[in-house]
Amino acid sequence: MTEIPRGAVARTARLASLPLGLAGRAALGLGKRVTGMAADVVSADVQRRTAEHLFSVLGQLKGGAMKMGQALSVFEAALPEELAGPYRAALTKLQEAAPPLPAASVHKVLSESLGADWRDMFIEFEDKPAAAASIGQVHRAVWSDGRPVAVKVQYPGAGEALRSDLNQLARFAGLFKAIQPGLDVKPLVQEIRDRVTEELDYELEAKSQSAFAVAFDGDADIYVPPVLASSPRVLVTEWVEGTPLSAIISEGSEEERNRAGYLMALLHFSAPARVDMLHADPHPGNYRLLSDGRLGVLDFGAVAHLPGGHPEVIGRLTRLALAGDADAVLGGLQQEGFIKTDGKVDAAAVLGYIRPMLDPIAEDEFQFTRAWLRGEAGRLANPKSPAYALSRQLNLPPSYMMVHRVTLGSIGVLCQLEARAAYRGILTEWLPGFADPAAKKPRRRAAKAAK
Repeated sequence: MTEIPRGAVARTARLASLPLGLAGRAALGLGKRVTGMAADVVSADVQRRTAEHLFSVLGQLKGGAMKMGQALSVFEAALPEELAGPYRAALTKLQEAAPPLPAASVHKVLSESLGADWRDMFIEFEDKPAAAASIGQVHRAVWSDGRPVAVKVQYPGAGEALRSDLNQLARFAGLFKAIQPGLDVKPLVQEIRDRVTEELDYELEAKSQSAFAVAFDGDADIYVPPVLASSPRVLVTEWVEGTPLSAIISEGSEEERNRAGYLMALLHFSAPARVDMLHADPHPGNYRLLSDGRLGVLDFGAVAHLPGGHPEVIGRLTRLALAGDADAVLGGLQQEGFIKTDGKVDAAAVLGYIRPMLDPIAEDEFQFTRAWLRGEAGRLANPKSPAYALSRQLNLPPSYMMVHRVTLGSIGVLCQLEARAAYRGILTEWLPGFADPAAKKPRRRAAKAAK
């Protein structure tokens, strides 16, 4: 394979194999039951095959299909435990690996992007990719000055693939309910589609990453590798050596998991105040826990621009909800467009809907767990639940879509980590409107020397 399949017909045929394959495995499971095989064995086998097929197809197609799989991967913590195993294994593979682009195709992109003498920029260049993602793969190399570097190369045809996939994936929304019942992928597809042009431009990504690198230069907690070179389809940055969060999730110590969770939350809430941007691709493959305790942050293709930091109204309404001021919360949500002003909505019911979600910041410390997330997912997705009925009257304004998606994705990773930390303190320092009004506003913290 020298390129990603580009044509809508060819890619749609691949994507269409997903529901067909699911139906086939369901029939296979019925046949095995007829022959007397135990139902739990059949169910586990069908689930495993479904997971492997689903994420194999998404990974092979790369483009928007794989990006959708990665976006969904952070929600596996919400799965019932008896279903999580096979999906967790397939999702982990998808987060950090995909079928690689052949060396000849990589060299062609490098030559077109950096010039025919591109090899002179490097002392060494490894043809075998160190990692592969939705629209590009990363190669390890040594820069001309001796520094280890990461060279991200965009797949030929990535743009066409993204647009084709995102036009087709919403048609199979029902299939993704096998991952998370009640999950509506259409808004997620639309939000990703809105960012396609930005993510395909590696020069734009280089600009965002450079801004983060400057803001966090010398920071004691967060490390962002500087950019050394860029073109629309190639990005060269310093190499980040550390333990991937996927490994921390699967085999990290309690101390490592707690540290990683704290730093993820710190990045999420402090970056908008320090850079006016939010890192908007929170899946484990984009983070490394460094040997000195810092969090290495990768992939800035997706960012949310938040001039002035997080919207003050988010912090203010969160503080009011924790204080139990139902009327003020309802009024603020209506003013921001989360609830229609012409409908009759009970303020106490709205507070009851929101308040359980805020448990992680109600006390000084909180431990995110899969069980907590499953409970919240069940409460909100169960048609018999009062919360589900109320959710039908709520609306997510487009301006909040990306922040909402990133926050949910980050919570998913924190639950995978099962991380305990002082999250409330992070919000008090960095989220406008959350602290007591008499306290000073969140500040742009000066960089500190690394540990």
